[in-house]
Amino acid sequence: MINIISGVAVAGIALATIAMICTLSVFNGFQSLVAQQFTAFDPELKIVPAKGKSLLIDEERIVQVRELPEVSIAALAIEDKVMVQHNGRQAMVMLKGVDSNFAQLTDIKNILIGDGEISLHDSINNYAIPGAGLVSTLNSGIYFVEPLEIYAPKRGKKVSLTNPASNFRKGYLHASGLIFALNQPKYDENYILTSIEFTREIFGRKEYEATTLELKLNEGCNTLTVQNKIKNILGKEFIVENRYEQQKDIFKIMQIEKFISYIFLSFILLIACFNIIGSLSMLIIEKKKDVQTLRSLGANNQMITNIFISEGFLISLLGTLSGITIGVIICYAQQEFNLLTFGDSADSFIVNGYPVKIILEDILAVLVTVIVVGILSIGVPIKYLTQNLLKKIHD
Repeated sequence: MINIISGVAVAGIALATIAMICTLSVFNGFQSLVAQQFTAFDPELKIVPAKGKSLLIDEERIVQVRELPEVSIAALAIEDKVMVQHNGRQAMVMLKGVDSNFAQLTDIKNILIGDGEISLHDSINNYAIPGAGLVSTLNSGIYFVEPLEIYAPKRGKKVSLTNPASNFRKGYLHASGLIFALNQPKYDENYILTSIEFTREIFGRKEYEATTLELKLNEGCNTLTVQNKIKNILGKEFIVENRYEQQKDIFKIMQIEKFISYIFLSFILLIACFNIIGSLSMLIIEKKKDVQTLRSLGANNQMITNIFISEGFLISLLGTLSGITIGVIICYAQQEFNLLTFGDSADSFIVNGYPVKIILEDILAVLVTVIVVGILSIGVPIKYLTQNLLKKIHD
């Protein structure tokens, strides 16, 4: 009977550990998936001024960064708020003007819809690649015949109340035959990509001005190392952000959700450890005669107490190692064979099944958690029960 109860205790620890490994890995998978989606739009490193909106592209420090050996592509961009209008429908959006090498800087090709070419400027017209959500808001379609009307406030000009139209610059963007769909409302509903030449004109920027410098690093370069190197070159007057920092709000929420799940699963693990206490309590009662024998052979109270505590830790360790092993196997199976899918609604998602990503730090965190929970939930109660038994034997 005790062996059965001990087996149930091991199974309980193992199941709690499996749940922790799989849940944390799924959160890692979703975070990796979101990061992968943003690589199609966000640069590997983004440099913006700490104050104001302009950086001078011919400044010595900026030139030094662009010429670093770790930098593969350096592209300028100008982005700011504008009002867009099409056939009476209006929206406030972020207009981003990019260099001609934007397609090499990011994976924008992976999120484009349509049969046009990534050509945002020619000798006659400027072209737009709007987000899919914005196209729906404006009801323009991909191949809109009437160009988008863009209105941007004039910089450094006094506001005229008598002639409001004079406060704005007006420009036109024609259909490129392409839209992008990032499946993120922040971009799909609020962004238009166009040429940097058009944004210089509509925002009244000089040729030596930009709002951001975007970088792609050579393969094999450590992003954090290069980021710190650039920070040392630029000083506190500029902000250098990696992809996670560019989307810190989204990733912070995901980290909080992961941490809360970890806390709840730790409580489940704590409850599972109570099964070990029940198992060891029955073991202590059953081994009463054996304890008396050990006392006769010269074992002191501390030695006998350590035997039962070690038994509890062995049960906990066996359940933990079993749970980690099975959990890792399940995660790898999900990665390879996509065992758990989203069901009938799978077509509505970017992926068909739950993404998973195993991180060594999570496995170590689970192992440490089980050890700490085991010490708190097993060590103290078993020590108390053993001492009571030894006292009764002594009496």
